[in-house]
Amino acid sequence: MKTGFTRAAWAFSAAALALSGIASPAFAQRDPGYDSARQAGLVGEKMDGYLGVVGGGDAALRKMVDDINIKRRAVYAEKAQAAKATLQEYAFTAGCLAIARTAPGEKYQAPDGSWQTRGSGPPLRDPRCP
Repeated sequence: MKTGFTRAAWAFSAAALALSGIASPAFAQRDPGYDSARQAGLVGEKMDGYLGVVGGGDAALRKMVDDINIKRRAVYAEKAQAAKATLQEYAFTAGCLAIARTAPGEKYQAPDGSWQTRGSGPPLRDPRCP
């Protein structure tokens, strides 16, 4: 019987592979406006593994984020099943990795739910992150 730790380790490994670009069709199909929105601080990585709108955002921005998140969820569901992890475990681990990979100046969600701008040091991450 697998324990939560083993399942989380599998989810971590699978998420690392997906986020590395090797197995990430959802990330390869990003909206062209994604990079500019990210650089402008209009979107950021959330702890749950999905992209979030920082502030209100307009309808076009929210639609782009929703489309990206639908693609992410599809990848997460497939990879979670292969890793014998839950969708939530896999998405959380992917969120941990995505936040760790943010570049200085990019937005991310801190453990308290607030939006932070990545500085030169490591981002604030949930203590449960691998």
